[in-house]
Amino acid sequence: MGAMTAFLLMYAAGLWAFFPLFAVLLLTMLATRWRAERKSSLGVAEREGGRNARQVLANLGGAGLCALAAAAFPRQSTLLMVGAIAVLAEAAADTVSSELGQALSAQPRLILGFGPVPPGTNGAISLEGTFAGCIAAALVAWSAALAGVVSWQWTPIISLAGVVGMLFDSFLGASFENRGDMGNDSVNFVSTIFAADLALVATLLLRQRLH
Repeated sequence: MGAMTAFLLMYAAGLWAFFPLFAVLLLTMLATRWRAERKSSLGVAEREGGRNARQVLANLGGAGLCALAAAAFPRQSTLLMVGAIAVLAEAAADTVSSELGQALSAQPRLILGFGPVPPGTNGAISLEGTFAGCIAAALVAWSAALAGVVSWQWTPIISLAGVVGMLFDSFLGASFENRGDMGNDSVNFVSTIFAADLALVATLLLRQRLH
């Protein structure tokens, strides 16, 4: 699934489109391994063997869809690639915030009501994790601009969309996932699509205003 997403990104925007995807993989790998012993002792470490195809699709599938649309409609490729990178930014922000929050935070709180909850609770957030997620989203946006996949002027929108998507993921986890109405893969997919839609709408409105 990861290779398919990479192929679609490179098909739509050239070989350098692999660079922001590599940034996501690197950031999430480092965050997952950071203080892995503490996360194992808390019982929140990622299972051995990594993620399966369905989990990868839930996190990166939206980027592939945007890239496929960009290839099919080249006149709108600039706009659609902003949506694709917003998906990657949200995926990186969500994973990094969760992993580093669990590794560093002494007392996470539920995003709804901000009551204290155990580490690993769906919808739990922390100052440390949220800050790390913001940095991750920005790094992915910058890597895409550095590779020439998107213009530098769209990086703030991509970063913001990634962060808002990350918080939306926590909201869905605290509400629908905790009630059993949604699974984790569904929450991840909806959150990435939300980030892509937010970036697409914001970019479209800003482009119209500039023109």
